[in-house]
Amino acid sequence: MILLAVTPGLGFDRDRWASVLRSGVDAFLIREGALSARALLDAARWCQDVAPEVALWMGGRLDVAFAAGCGLHAPERHPEVPAGLVPLSRPLHVEGQWSSRRDCDQLLVSPVFSSPGKGEPWGAGRFRAFLDALPAEGPRILALGGVEPDRMDALRHPRLAGIAAIRPFWEGDPRRAVAAFRD
Repeated sequence: MILLAVTPGLGFDRDRWASVLRSGVDAFLIREGALSARALLDAARWCQDVAPEVALWMGGRLDVAFAAGCGLHAPERHPEVPAGLVPLSRPLHVEGQWSSRRDCDQLLVSPVFSSPGKGEPWGAGRFRAFLDALPAEGPRILALGGVEPDRMDALRHPRLAGIAAIRPFWEGDPRRAVAAFRD
């Protein structure tokens, strides 16, 4: 199961970021809209030096993702990205978005459970029904939004590749969160 840690939008904190990067997560999404392109690129390169084994994604900045050689997570209002330019991740908030996003490398289905400021949650039943309807091949699917270790049994599905989360990795000990998700 892939564990993707999403930065909380509080700026670049080397000690805290290193703790999360070295916790056993598989991927790391830098989502820091207040940082300049230069600061984001420096942060991305630092992440690659600290944890080269962790897949890196840049939130919303194609220029930085391209310069850093990492994936791009393109939010809802992001312009279309030419295929093959960089690995591409997109959010998926409703089932109808599948047809236009099925060629991405990764989709973050959100919010699966209740999450502050994220709108009406899918719930486990709707999420599993969506996964049941997907073809076996296609983008990696990650659940995002209110996902906690104690909710993993409700999400288990052959088409689900893993989870993306903020709070479990940034509030408390990220190593414990990784261990709890992997149990």
